Amino acid sequence: MITYNPKDWFTLIIQFHKSDTFRQLFFSLICVGIYAAIIVFLETHYFPIITKNATVMHSILGFVLSMLLVFRTNSAYDRWWEGRKIWGSAVNNSRNLALKLSAIITDQKNRQELKHLIVNHIFSFKNHLRGKEIAEEFTPTDSMSLSDFSGANHKPNRVAKALYAKINELYAAKQLTAEHLIILNDELKSFTDNCGACERIKNTPIPYSYNIFLKKMIFLYVISLPIFFSTEFGYITVAISVIVLYVFASIELIAEEIEDPFGEDDNDLPLNDICNRIKTNLDEILN
Repeated sequence: MITYNPKDWFTLIIQFHKSDTFRQLFFSLICVGIYAAIIVFLETHYFPIITKNATVMHSILGFVLSMLLVFRTNSAYDRWWEGRKIWGSAVNNSRNLALKLSAIITDQKNRQELKHLIVNHIFSFKNHLRGKEIAEEFTPTDSMSLSDFSGANHKPNRVAKALYAKINELYAAKQLTAEHLIILNDELKSFTDNCGACERIKNTPIPYSYNIFLKKMIFLYVISLPIFFSTEFGYITVAISVIVLYVFASIELIAEEIEDPFGEDDNDLPLNDICNRIKTNLDEILN
């Protein structure tokens, strides 16, 4: 995720970062500009098309298309923001569990193992959503080796299982009571709940029919625009076509990027920073 100053207008206006949609659409903008220039040239010199209220018709279609894009953007942002709330819950629940364990567990070795299991779950949760495994982010414990971890299909579940087993081991050893288990249950349960909620977001994309329909509408609107605007605006139609494509296609590209907020794109959630912050908090609480 890019860190920036939202109040620095001038820098944001002139900046062309690799995530800027202008870079991604540059070739398409050139093609549309050339297409619009050819249409204007042909209509101006060879095939003039006289239509009444053509600009009004396109204004109405543009308004309808804008409403569709607003819905598209809101749907994508809702997924991004829900993902951020879930990871905020993971931060708070990890801290709460660590604080409770620090007050209940007196043996330092058990504290350290529980800390490593919680941190392992957080990092495996992050990598699970990204479809990757980073062995350097895993800390082996007495209850779980690297080979056990690597051999699991669903790694967050495997770590959660080891965490529950460790808690049960402490209960059997009389270091935890039944009341302690009740106190710890909500935070332990939240790890699996948060993982499932993020999987729901990641594995449920915007419906295919809606997505392809919106792209077709943008394409048809931009392609038809020079045909009806050239007689009234002349070669200014070229600039209008390019700007309209840039605006509409940029909104669609941004929505596509943020609807899966757990990746490593510039506008995705800063999961690496969140995981490292949790690790730092747990080191402070349980050491």
